[in-house]
Amino acid sequence: MFDSGSTGFMILATSLVMLMTPGLAFFYGGLAGKRNILGIMIQTFVSLGITTIMWVAVGFSLCFSGGEGGIIGNLDLAFLHGMPFDAAFDNGKYPMYIFVAYQMMFAIITPALITGAFVNRVTFKAYLIFLVVWQLFVYYPFVHMVWGGGFLAEWGVKDFAGGIVVHATAGFAALASVFYVGKRRDTASPPNSIPLVAIGTGLLWFGWYGFNAGSELDVDAITTLAFLNTDVAASFAAITWLIIEWSRDRKPKFVGLLTGAVAGLATITPAAGFVPLWAAMVIGIAAGAICYLAVQLKNRLGWDDALDVWGVHGIGGTLGTILLGVFAVEAIGGQSGLIEGDVAFFMKEVVAVALGAAYAFLFTYLMLIIINAITPVKVSESEEDLGLDDSLHGEKAYDEGAL
Repeated sequence: MFDSGSTGFMILATSLVMLMTPGLAFFYGGLAGKRNILGIMIQTFVSLGITTIMWVAVGFSLCFSGGEGGIIGNLDLAFLHGMPFDAAFDNGKYPMYIFVAYQMMFAIITPALITGAFVNRVTFKAYLIFLVVWQLFVYYPFVHMVWGGGFLAEWGVKDFAGGIVVHATAGFAALASVFYVGKRRDTASPPNSIPLVAIGTGLLWFGWYGFNAGSELDVDAITTLAFLNTDVAASFAAITWLIIEWSRDRKPKFVGLLTGAVAGLATITPAAGFVPLWAAMVIGIAAGAICYLAVQLKNRLGWDDALDVWGVHGIGGTLGTILLGVFAVEAIGGQSGLIEGDVAFFMKEVVAVALGAAYAFLFTYLMLIIINAITPVKVSESEEDLGLDDSLHGEKAYDEGAL
């Protein structure tokens, strides 16, 4: 007999993580220029469909069946074959199906994060190939290695909700994409709707409670700690970013406040269930400051990461994983960090996140070269000038006469 409270909680957490994908679409859609709103939003929403098909067909099996101590699993559970609908999850408190669905929501949003880096430069056909191949060769292996009993898990690497698996891999894949596709022709394109960015941020922040608290995969004290750590880190990061930008530009910027919150959410993700509340405050401050500096560095170097995916998610996920290695407390998550004298664990976290970032970067760049041999990756100059909404999709986000 399943525990109704635990089952209900996991259904709720899964629903919250699903809500993050539309939230991301609103966030990116608001930041994009007026001619590319739908182009960036469809890249996010299409992952809901394609990734679900992939996950049920092969994704869950490759991530969570077989391959103990290895890089990838097997296909024993392809199409969930041999898994009864009432099969129990490992702790026996809820059905296995809800774990399948919960992890599927992570798979849906991870490649969608990358799209903000190359807004209005990539053809839809090339993106669809990218979406499939990147999951097969980047996301699935790292899920298996970290969460599915693979070699990083056996080595002792920890990642509570996706600092390595989600944010570092997506962020550095985004940077590789930027290097491959080059700069936009119009790099001064301003956000078309800051209120839409705010709605997206609110949905992401709300959904992140399911992302982090749900990753305990149970209902206990760690669940509530992860929930509170998530909110605290996001809040400290948002205010830190606001203060730094205000002091530099002499004006408090709303987009900066919102971006800082997302940076804090990404940074606390790997550590949410392993560190005490005071550490979440420190992590939030570090996220706001370091992710802000990463964005400034990107601007200075001329990297056209349009929506700051690398600076917020790539650096945030990397920073959070390293700080997990510093602040982990054995009494909370069963693992000591550097502050409790475990240098080895700290080094494992550093090596693991560096491995994830480097592999995601290199594979993504090589993959784009191969995709380009099949179908053009970058849109033509005329398509970019017209905007992807009209040139690729034949739609417009707004009635021009109403603006």
